[in-house]
Amino acid sequence: MGLSVTYKILKSHLADGKLAEGEDIGIKIDQTLTQDATGTMAYLQFEAMNIPKVKTEISVSYVDHNTLQMGFENADDHKYLQTMNSNFGIYHSKAGNGICHQVHLERFGRPGATLLGSDSHTPTGGGIGMIAIGAGGLDVAVAMGGGPFYLTAPKVINIELAGKLRPWVSAKDIILKVLEILTTKGNVGCVVEYTGPGVKTLSVPERATVTNMGAELGVTTSVFPSDEITRAFLNAQGRENAWIELLPDADAHYDRKIPLNLDDLEPMIACPHSPDNIKKISDIKGMKVDQVAIGSCTNSSYKDLMTVAAILKGKKVHPDISFIVAPGSKQVFEMIAENGALKDIISAGARIMESACGFCIGSGQAPVTEGISLRTNNRNFEGRSGTNSGQIYLVSPEVAALSALEGRLVNPLNYDKSQWPDVKLPENFIIDDSLVIPPSDKKVEIFRGPNIGEPPYTDPVADEIKGIIGLKTGDKITTDHIMPAGQRLKYRSNIPEYARYVFENVDSAFASRSLESKSKGVFTAIAGGESYGQGSSREHAAICPMYLGVRLVMAKSFERIHSGNLINFGIMPLVFKNKGDYDKIVQGAPFVMKDVKKIISGTLPVTVEISGEVYEFELLATARQRDILLAGGLLNYTKNNMG
Repeated sequence: MGLSVTYKILKSHLADGKLAEGEDIGIKIDQTLTQDATGTMAYLQFEAMNIPKVKTEISVSYVDHNTLQMGFENADDHKYLQTMNSNFGIYHSKAGNGICHQVHLERFGRPGATLLGSDSHTPTGGGIGMIAIGAGGLDVAVAMGGGPFYLTAPKVINIELAGKLRPWVSAKDIILKVLEILTTKGNVGCVVEYTGPGVKTLSVPERATVTNMGAELGVTTSVFPSDEITRAFLNAQGRENAWIELLPDADAHYDRKIPLNLDDLEPMIACPHSPDNIKKISDIKGMKVDQVAIGSCTNSSYKDLMTVAAILKGKKVHPDISFIVAPGSKQVFEMIAENGALKDIISAGARIMESACGFCIGSGQAPVTEGISLRTNNRNFEGRSGTNSGQIYLVSPEVAALSALEGRLVNPLNYDKSQWPDVKLPENFIIDDSLVIPPSDKKVEIFRGPNIGEPPYTDPVADEIKGIIGLKTGDKITTDHIMPAGQRLKYRSNIPEYARYVFENVDSAFASRSLESKSKGVFTAIAGGESYGQGSSREHAAICPMYLGVRLVMAKSFERIHSGNLINFGIMPLVFKNKGDYDKIVQGAPFVMKDVKKIISGTLPVTVEISGEVYEFELLATARQRDILLAGGLLNYTKNNMG
């Protein structure tokens, strides 16, 4: 039986294990990326490994999250990053150069390569035929040091695309439809691979929109083949030598096949407060809108903004709308400025934001109280926008632009086809990498401001863990719930400070209670529901709870990146054997786990005594991850194995 694109890349990069579905494998990582919100800690961890230079083909450090420099913290961290990157062989993309995923697609990604990024939307690279995976910063640090990245050899879900998108229907509608089919739950350990004749009708920016927001499915990654469309994109970027053809075999094996006819799609919308709360716009059109925001790593490409500019040209935004547009990269910004599209956007009444993550991560542009905000980004979790009562809807750039003009949610299919802007990609993009600082052969002094802390270490696991159930949550707890973003992001390199805000918007007293318990030698456990830890790859959602004394998280199910991050920092992710047991757990109840080392090593069943009753769990860990837990975390494990 033939191979899928997924398994062709995995096979060529296999470094450890047997390449068979469900097996634990290690793969060689060609490229890494970090962003400043996660990268600062990743590089502190890399320094702690005492490796003189990165061992990857290329590693790029992007500044795109904490660019709203209120106070000294972010500016200090950025100077740390640039000086550290220079010494260790890492390229540094300065603030203003753009969002990591957009820039990496344009300037660094290559078909057939593996990319590991400390951001959950790293799968954007799958749009040009990469196996691009989001992970915690410590995993990325290990990969930069030459270590394999470990994952479960995935099941591959094949989305077979037929037909062609109609005018006014976009790539965003493809991924919203896939989210309606697969939802955000139950896809751990899977890769989504797109095939079929419909693939050739999609440009690279359209494919990248699909793979980018595939992160919301909870899959390991998503991937398209590399074909002549990919070649044309790379050629326009002056990088045709990076291209290879990479197609699935005619008899490639897939675990599940889902046919999707692009002809049948219509404009879709993700309603609050989950990316899989999908409706057809035709079913809810007419809703009054307060804010429209176009940008983010999902929909800020040249094609997206040229489409928006064509819709807005010669028109004015509705007076009741707050309208925001953020180009995804310096390249996009410069090109729309040069060809006049930026003028059309500004003349229509848009507020132009810098090329950064901005409103998507709650860093500015919070909507009005109880406001309706249409956004082209990828997540609409409650409170993520910076306004707890904000109602965030996810739409395509076409829907966003038309709705900004009308002041209400509109269905583009009600417009004449002749009004649809059929934007084509240019034969050549503007190439200016002056904001990418290459590493230096000369050593420079690494700048360490007062916000820079030490990477957190954990002790090897004890044989008995006693404590209390510090918090009981519901389903779909995201990493935004655990560690708030927005104005709190500036503390990412200062764990004692950032830990004060763990579960800030769920239970504001959780951090202080946990610290008080820790001071008395009492550990904390968390009880969660389904899909615990979905969303961002932020490893601080594990680091900061660990700092507070959390050693167990019990849940009905976990999302992949977060469960791995918990293990990396010595916290056991335990899955209820009987999901009904979750209902019996009471916040504040005492717990004890005995014979911990034997339980982790697999010689005893996983049991925890809570309020005198014994509960059974499964430890969500591979054999290697069990060794990491015994060592007290991945940093300890890596240093032990290196030394």
